[in-house]
Amino acid sequence: MVLYIMSSKNLNTRSRILEATWKLMEDNQGLGTRMSDIAKVAGISRQALYLHFDNRTDLLIATTRYMDEKMGVEESLEPTRNAPNGLIRLREFIAIMGVHFPNIQGMARALLAIKETDAAALMAWDERMGAIREGCEAAIKMLKDENRLAEEWSVEIATDLLWAMLSFQNWDQLTNQCGWTTQDYVTRLQQQAEQSFIAS
Repeated sequence: MVLYIMSSKNLNTRSRILEATWKLMEDNQGLGTRMSDIAKVAGISRQALYLHFDNRTDLLIATTRYMDEKMGVEESLEPTRNAPNGLIRLREFIAIMGVHFPNIQGMARALLAIKETDAAALMAWDERMGAIREGCEAAIKMLKDENRLAEEWSVEIATDLLWAMLSFQNWDQLTNQCGWTTQDYVTRLQQQAEQSFIAS
């Protein structure tokens, strides 16, 4: 469960806006979340909101980055960046995603629900998914540099497949629809990735 800190009077205006956006996007599944609604929940005027964010796209992207900051995503990625080899980096990245997805599922579902008709949501979604792809590519490149990437794979195609395997939609289906635990998800995805990408 996400704990909002809107009640704190110590939050600056920008943080109040981001908290309000986060809350409304999750509560409404993204539908009908207008700038005026966000301003109202943040306790400011609509005009004041535009002093901080030029448009809805900037606001949604900033909100997803704010969520990363509040959840300590940069710190959680350190084990992958400091991994001694590509196999450990691959395993660590999959484990991090398995823990990260439950924390962002409300916002992810909200963006997915509206991204086909909402350009701002689409840009925010693409920006977040691009960050995940970068993590996939870094692990695959490390394997390639160590000559441990199976010879049938190029870095680009292996990255494509790993990125698809680690999509939010796959996580959602496997855990919330198929009933996999987080440990099931992490262990099985690690096994599949190793079988697919590691040279025998």
